[in-house]
Amino acid sequence: MKIAIVGVTGMVGKVILELINKRKINYSDLILVASNKSVGKKFLIGKKTQFVVGMEEAIKAAPNYAIFSAGGETSLKWAPRFASVGSTVIDNSSAWRMDPDKKLIIPEVNGEQLNQNDKIIANPNCSTIQMLMVLAPIHKKYGIKRVVVSTYQSVTGSGIKGLNQLKNEENQIRGEMAYKYQIHRNVIPHCDDFLENGYTKEEIKLTNETKKILDSKIQVTATAVRVPVIGGHSESINLSLEKEIKNISDIKKLLMKSDGVIVKDDPACFEYPMPIDSQKNDSVFVGRIRKDFSEKNSLNLWVVSDNLRKGAATNAIQILELLIKKGY
Repeated sequence: MKIAIVGVTGMVGKVILELINKRKINYSDLILVASNKSVGKKFLIGKKTQFVVGMEEAIKAAPNYAIFSAGGETSLKWAPRFASVGSTVIDNSSAWRMDPDKKLIIPEVNGEQLNQNDKIIANPNCSTIQMLMVLAPIHKKYGIKRVVVSTYQSVTGSGIKGLNQLKNEENQIRGEMAYKYQIHRNVIPHCDDFLENGYTKEEIKLTNETKKILDSKIQVTATAVRVPVIGGHSESINLSLEKEIKNISDIKKLLMKSDGVIVKDDPACFEYPMPIDSQKNDSVFVGRIRKDFSEKNSLNLWVVSDNLRKGAATNAIQILELLIKKGY
């Protein structure tokens, strides 16, 4: 089995490479792919040195699977080329997410939708993944009418440029700016480009992807904020439900039984999810679970996850594992 990692030199690409080996996925050939400027770069995998190759060479190798993390434009141009030689593409960009002919997959939530005809599969937005990991079991039991979410997003969501800006500012070094403003000791209510309606693309992704994955009837409004954090994204979520919550412990028990979700909720002992604890962890953490007393059948949650892991690389690898398991 041949696996290609497209965008292997990027932050998410490196995590994908790490996880493929950590999770002991059996492959006969691992093809490391990046842009022309990175061709020839070396990676040490176990005791073997491998070199980065370009797109055309990777396509000639006809990998069984190609995991893309190289941006939307690259995916739009090259994913169909890989699919045309028989590769199943798992794409981390936003390029294919809202394409009606492409599946948008979180394995624990809607992995059963996959079939052998899916040749380009979209990985949802990082903020969407962690939110829906928690919302899916709640929606199944109680029915969600409306979601109000504010996200507090790590600089790693902007790639190496965001990380470098924060580190440079911490050390009072002038360097390339990923953001219009200083991020060190600051928060910026701006993730991705602004649209004519006043929302950002990131906020609309949370809305549209929730409707596509979970339920088109759910109403979603979002505010996305960039914060000077490295470990992961955090979300404050308010839910309006169709059914009554008789006891808040029922919600906690429900989430404790959910694959990939860890309940960390004991305020008396100062236990609640924080990005510093989620870093390099594949799970989604939820806490501060409580009724919203201002509105009937409403609930407040705090959700945290490493955006490079479950928010990107881990979810893509889990899709790969599911495809292999199903024989696709």
